[in-house]
Amino acid sequence: MKKTICICGGGNLGQVIAGVISAKGKANVHILTRRPEDWSSVLQTILPDGQEINGHLDVVSSDPEQALKNVDIVLFCLPGNANREMLQKTKPYLTSKMYVGCVFASSGFFFEAMGILDENIPLWGFQRVPFISRIEEYGRKTKLMGYKSSYNIVVERTENKEEFRKTIEYLFERPTKLLTNYYEATFTNSNPLLHTSRLYSLFKDWKEGVYYDHNILFYEEWTTEAAELLADMDKELFSILEKLPVRQGYLTPILEYYESSNPEQMAKKIRSLDGLKGIESPMIQTEFGWIPDTSSRYFHEEFEYSLKYIYEKGKELNIPIPTIEKVFLWGRGMIKK
Repeated sequence: MKKTICICGGGNLGQVIAGVISAKGKANVHILTRRPEDWSSVLQTILPDGQEINGHLDVVSSDPEQALKNVDIVLFCLPGNANREMLQKTKPYLTSKMYVGCVFASSGFFFEAMGILDENIPLWGFQRVPFISRIEEYGRKTKLMGYKSSYNIVVERTENKEEFRKTIEYLFERPTKLLTNYYEATFTNSNPLLHTSRLYSLFKDWKEGVYYDHNILFYEEWTTEAAELLADMDKELFSILEKLPVRQGYLTPILEYYESSNPEQMAKKIRSLDGLKGIESPMIQTEFGWIPDTSSRYFHEEFEYSLKYIYEKGKELNIPIPTIEKVFLWGRGMIKK
């Protein structure tokens, strides 16, 4: 039987996932969004090769009862700071037959969901986001900029893990592996380390009255300094993982992931990735120049949620994490400013 999936959130990832799945006829697609009036029932997606595909959305609503009716899979596509509110909003309409998940589990989704939802609700999540995407026209047109070659997911609170793995593999058309537990999806060296190391290298010397002459490209202008920070934080993360109930080898060290033998090579590799080109840094233009936008998702999701869990676990286990601590406390300070 054809599945029905509800995408919660209308950002880049939510929109492109809805567009691709619906256009390929993989599932019926519902959207739960605060802005249903801005959506068309036909969602256009531009694929990396330039091909355009059109999908049909069955339900677009701000009412969780309507959006979650007869749904099999729920997928949160939200910044970490929005997960708790959405979990509380949808809880009355979730059943044990629904698999409730998150497009990026490292934002703390499992910690929030296990504290809010009943124990009979199956939970799942991606270790890394499945697509790189950008909105062209909100609620109507999106651009899929890049795929992953395979996916890792975690599924909790159900005996039907393998059956669900096959479902995700079918929907997203990529080999999909099951992780052992939610620690393996939550503690990753992707955005929690990638974004925060870059932000620190960009703005560590910023203070009020300092301006930049342009919006710095986040990846295309990646520096060796940022890569060195990322490599150091990665080593500290692996020292934490040694103390957790995770499988050795479930996570690829960051240098190996970017096919590099040192930070300088990694910086060059990151600068060259086509799917990441054109992405600007979280900055605001003022009459005097550009300044960091500390209200952006980059700051709030990564420091207040993603990196926070890694930092707190390191402290709980009394593991030295000097680089993670330096970057985390700096980011918290920037948000307070």
